[in-house]
Amino acid sequence: MTSSRLIGRTAELAELEAALADAASGRPSLAFLAGESGVGKSRLLSELERRATERGARVLSGDCVELGEGELPYAPIVAALRRLARDDDPALGGLPPATRAELAGLLPELGPGRAAVEDERTGPAQARVFEALLTLLHHLGRDAPLLLAIEDLHWADTSTRACLVFLARSLSHERVLVVATYRADELHRRHPLRPLLAELERAPAARRIELPRLSRDELREQLQDILGAPPDAALLERLWARSEGNPLFAEELLAAGLDGRGELPPTLRDALMLRVERLPEPAQELLRLLAAGRRLDHELLADASGLDPATLRAALREAVAGHVLVADREGRYAFRHALLREVVHDDLLPGEHAELHLALAAALERRADRDGDRAGAHITAGIAHHYSAAGDQRAALAAAVRAAHAADRVHAYGEAGALLERALELWNRVPAAEELAGADRVELLMRAAHARQMHGQSDRAADLLRAALSEVDATARPHRTAAVLERMSRAQWGLGRGAQSQASLASALALLPAGDRSAERASLLAWQAKLSMLQSRFAEAIAVARESLEDVRATGDASALSRMLNALGVSLAASGDPEGGAAALQEALKAARRSDHVSDLESAYTNLSELLHMRGHTRDALALARQGRAELSGLGRVCEWLDLLIAEELFAVGEWEAAEAACPSSDDAYVGTTRVYHDLVRAEMALARGDEGPVAALVDDALGIDSATAEPQLSGIIHVLRAELARRAGDLDAARAAIDTALDAIRRTGDQDPMRLASVGSAGVTVEADAAERARDLGEADAEAAALERAGSLLGHVRRGVALMGPLARVEPAHLATAEAEAVRAAGRSHPAAWARAVAAWEAVERPYPAAMARWREAEALVATGDRGAAARAAGA
Repeated sequence: MTSSRLIGRTAELAELEAALADAASGRPSLAFLAGESGVGKSRLLSELERRATERGARVLSGDCVELGEGELPYAPIVAALRRLARDDDPALGGLPPATRAELAGLLPELGPGRAAVEDERTGPAQARVFEALLTLLHHLGRDAPLLLAIEDLHWADTSTRACLVFLARSLSHERVLVVATYRADELHRRHPLRPLLAELERAPAARRIELPRLSRDELREQLQDILGAPPDAALLERLWARSEGNPLFAEELLAAGLDGRGELPPTLRDALMLRVERLPEPAQELLRLLAAGRRLDHELLADASGLDPATLRAALREAVAGHVLVADREGRYAFRHALLREVVHDDLLPGEHAELHLALAAALERRADRDGDRAGAHITAGIAHHYSAAGDQRAALAAAVRAAHAADRVHAYGEAGALLERALELWNRVPAAEELAGADRVELLMRAAHARQMHGQSDRAADLLRAALSEVDATARPHRTAAVLERMSRAQWGLGRGAQSQASLASALALLPAGDRSAERASLLAWQAKLSMLQSRFAEAIAVARESLEDVRATGDASALSRMLNALGVSLAASGDPEGGAAALQEALKAARRSDHVSDLESAYTNLSELLHMRGHTRDALALARQGRAELSGLGRVCEWLDLLIAEELFAVGEWEAAEAACPSSDDAYVGTTRVYHDLVRAEMALARGDEGPVAALVDDALGIDSATAEPQLSGIIHVLRAELARRAGDLDAARAAIDTALDAIRRTGDQDPMRLASVGSAGVTVEADAAERARDLGEADAEAAALERAGSLLGHVRRGVALMGPLARVEPAHLATAEAEAVRAAGRSHPAAWARAVAAWEAVERPYPAAMARWREAEALVATGDRGAAARAAGA
């Protein structure tokens, strides 16, 4: 009752084939195939897979599983990759060890995975999984283009949705086409796929193909193919009126024996049930089990059904022959169409529903016990789902905790958080919940908060931590309370709630005596030093670090020690002791290598490279940053901040094309402070090139992120960019306001922050020089005097910054030389020698762009003195 060929999808198939041809030539893309239930999405995708295979492409496919939001992580990805693991595909053998270790978390068949000792300090661990998948896709597409097919995206889990976002932003030259189908009629207003599709379908590399119903002529063609002869007019009209062009409904109406003279079922679901009810009872019983389990292999069917081998085989044969079930390439059975499964599942009696789900949970538990560590997140998630669906709250709680742990191991934090919150909901309904969970309620709340924060849901993490605080006795358990408060402080800082973050930290420290040498206090002190450093309160950070460094060493906590030394090193350098700062950062780097948190290593490399760069040793800084990136990549780390730092440093030394290539182009791939930094690097590049259009949008985006205003190191740069953009547009009042805002941010810290004083003050003198020139042109003596007064005050800030940095400073004196030359311009005098000094200062630290700007001003000053030959030489230089 199915047509032997694809009917009426010529245009859609041609578009998909064109996308596959693009992928073969190195232009990857994502295609979203949308349509109502039964309209033929799977049929079209199957035809594309067949043609792709015939043309030498590699095809992988997987489907999303309807188990409920936040349960089965990476379901279609794992299904697609399992065939590679089963066949021991050579592409897997050629992967780097770190990539293979990350993928082993999803496919235990690949061998031992990476240890999953993670907390908020470790950074985007899920991104490592995504990077590993991207590397695998690249390897798979080297010899032949790759078609990755994902069905039923409307049931996609959180991690799969996040992975698609990553692929949309990260695919660049891989020979890959990703095609995902979804039911448009399933997307209610609050469906989690709706905002994702709205975002992805606008991406340049994405396309949406809407599959309409068949036309009357196409339905006639479908019926002719099925019946072997043209349908009579009455049959065509009846089927057209009833199916309205839905090809699956038309097929099922024929399968029900309707020749146009009998009574038609009122709905497609009724038509589907007619096919099911024709089967013998053992086959129907097996269909009910499959409706609960959705896709099961023969072994699991035998275990859960309890049928003897002969009866099981006969029942499967009947269901397959009746075109109700199909077997996939992995030997698993599933319904021919998802609607068939739904109508059988909806027809289950309450007792049947619970009994079937319990049988499946028990069978999966037996398999998990047999497989041990190889069971993976999917089996544990399935156990949790079936116990929950059966209403066995005691077993559901224990299974949810186990499944959350398995999801956490593969960095599926969205699913882990949802599973832990399900366990917490069941907590008060289940006797001996703590024994079942293997942890108390506070521990589960902290783990759930960690998962939510790692998934980017800091608000929800803060709510869970508040609940944990309400349940822990600070008097009886001060260390436990302090640990919760530290997590709370970090979450609040991530939300931009600086005052609350400081208060939580103070409360945590007050719980533990000064002589306490616990790991909790060491971690708190490291966070206190870092928090002060991030706010540019360098004196506070130095005092905390020096007072408590030995206590932290005594705990043996290498991670806390590395973080403490990192905060100390940055603060010393920013306070005028760059040599002391470099020594502390070198020690932080050594401690980080002993730490089990790879983020400590990235932080140490980043800050040490940045210190070298700010001291004017940018070539050395670049070499160190690249060394760090190579070391971290070998550990599977996605080095977002180091990549941006490398781009910034390349740009500073004049290698602009290399900087553009090194800097990721998609700002949407980043969040929080990393996104601010990305915006600023891109804005500085655009501004230097004279491409001022995107600068305002980038600066506004950065200002809209909480951490931008919480951290003066970022806000100073943002407002200098705003000032320069306004100055070029001739809006000097706006430029002045931006400089004042930047200076206020520095003053609020209570510390001098000499490096930023020098850069902000120098930018401010440039604004005042423009203002003074304009006032003279207009004959406004008062405005000129005001500009000169402000220029003098700002020049004082620059001189103070240089003095605070001391004799080892190299970049700050270049800012001072520029500011002094601008002050001369503000006074209306032409002084080529002042600009020549600025040129020499910038060239000494290999900063060709500000050196070129100073040369331009030098040439201008030489023209004003009448020395046009020297001016031509300066302009040529």
